[in-house]
Amino acid sequence: MNYPDSVHFLYALGNEIKTAKFGLERIATVLDAIGRPQDRCRFVHVAGTNGKGSTCSMIESGLRAAGLRTGLFTSPHLEEPTERIRLDGEPVSAADFATAFDRIHRVVEDLLEAGRIDLHTTYFETVTAMAFDVFARTGREWVVLETGLGGRLDATNVVRPELAVITPIDYDHEAFLGNALESIAAEKAGILKPGVPAVFARQRPEAERVLEERAAALGIEVERIAEFAVHDLHLDPRGSTFRLTGPRNLRIRCPLAGEHQVANALTAAAALARLGISDAAIESGIARACWPGRLERISEHPEIILDGAHNPAGARALAAYIDRFYAARRVRMIYGTMRDKAVDEIGGILFSRAQELIATAPRQARALAPEAVRDVAGHPNVHIAPDIAAALAMVWEAGHQDAVFVTGSLFLVGEARHLLRGAA
Repeated sequence: MNYPDSVHFLYALGNEIKTAKFGLERIATVLDAIGRPQDRCRFVHVAGTNGKGSTCSMIESGLRAAGLRTGLFTSPHLEEPTERIRLDGEPVSAADFATAFDRIHRVVEDLLEAGRIDLHTTYFETVTAMAFDVFARTGREWVVLETGLGGRLDATNVVRPELAVITPIDYDHEAFLGNALESIAAEKAGILKPGVPAVFARQRPEAERVLEERAAALGIEVERIAEFAVHDLHLDPRGSTFRLTGPRNLRIRCPLAGEHQVANALTAAAALARLGISDAAIESGIARACWPGRLERISEHPEIILDGAHNPAGARALAAYIDRFYAARRVRMIYGTMRDKAVDEIGGILFSRAQELIATAPRQARALAPEAVRDVAGHPNVHIAPDIAAALAMVWEAGHQDAVFVTGSLFLVGEARHLLRGAA
């Protein structure tokens, strides 16, 4: 099967959130059938609500700066599914992605025929198995592994990592993880295992209690970001610099924009230090990290910034960034999202920061109609665009003096990124 056919089949399996089937039995059976590739790599396993991907990218970059052969598994992708499986920082090739899909798909079909699994693996389970297979076959020394949804029953939780990392926990996917922070934290804490040390980012008190109780019950060592101190912090629109003191004394240049990325850089630095990575590799690795679609400046004239602020915590981070660096500028916001997102709460945080709101929708079946965004927004200057191409045309034609933020769904950000990079 070629790459387009493999991607088409994966999409035909259904939305990876809506069709999620929690439990590890199916993925474990598939991995057993292909020789347990997850046992042939060393893993850093990362869970949390916000900052997972950024933290993963910085940890992977630090490991690579130390001269190690790395793998990185993240989700969702922005433009192509190959982005989910990275080797030494680069997406796996389309040909290798298709080859991995063929291997896993054939095994799954055989297991189905033998009655050893009940259903075909989901989109996320399939790509997770593909990633483990690719990482083992290419001899990755270290793999940074991001959970997809939750942690306890997430398909990635078949590994026994060298280190578990938990980034800030907040509200998201409540229909699957529960409506209380305590229940969400309990699911994230499911990646913690006896004998595996952990790094905890700063948490809200409700989540912190759950994590600490679970760590104590397992008797594991925990590195807490609260044990580090930040000095000489300087924030600019494109990142931050600061000195870090505590278990290590480091000078950090974080190229990921937003004050919230300081905490993610702290978490990544603590994780790398725990793994024994040198100060020089930590500093240079974080300085070279890249995480597209999160406060990513994709165009200068006009200034267009992409940010997948798809939940309330992400919206608060984006709002803080706009308040800090764009309070004196006219801001135009292009927003589109999914029907299952907290649009009322997110809009209450974000929309007042924009002098103009353009409501649109990503090309997804679950997308919220632009008219519904308009009706919820209550914004005095809101316009409708049927898709991201039309929305971008509206801001392009109006001149290059304003700052434009494209936000909401990561699907929308990915579509915008594809269009704007093609125009560059």
